[in-house]
Amino acid sequence: MKPERFDSWLTVDRKGLYCRPGGFHIDPYGGAKRAVVTHGHSDHARPGHEHVLATRETLAVMTTRLGSAAGRSTQALAYGETIGIGDVAVTLFPAGHVLGSAQVLIEWKGARVVVSGDYKRAADPTCAPFEVVPCHLFITEATFALPVFQHGDASEEVAKLIRSRTQFPERAHVVGASMGSANASG
Repeated sequence: MKPERFDSWLTVDRKGLYCRPGGFHIDPYGGAKRAVVTHGHSDHARPGHEHVLATRETLAVMTTRLGSAAGRSTQALAYGETIGIGDVAVTLFPAGHVLGSAQVLIEWKGARVVVSGDYKRAADPTCAPFEVVPCHLFITEATFALPVFQHGDASEEVAKLIRSRTQFPERAHVVGASMGSANASG
């Protein structure tokens, strides 16, 4: 039997989204006792946590970026593997955003909640493809969901860059990149 209200066990506090029966934060803002991290970008994988759960790839990115501040202890969880944390079951599924990015399925008292930092539904050879995970509630970041963000097809953008590079080999070509996703909301 699922709980009547999700906000009775999923709350937002000063560190971000907190799962009460699991005793963990997802992508917390600052050092948390227990953190589940969706991917290695700096707006999700922050320093100072006591314990971090994430995919092996995300933990490697965090260690490269943050060194010893990546977490006092870490635990890698493979996609599709389920573990118990407190009173909840946690399973990671591919988010298709970047290498190691994951959606976090939290199951408690019959309720299924999926939390995804960023995700991408378009095919990307650099990471595992996004998987649809049946749930009662889906929570995601929507950094690029505003109408002002319009992004062309990635293959067309790459083709434009290659044409420009061929046409103007003497010019510097600057490629913008961010730690966020151009297709965060799919």
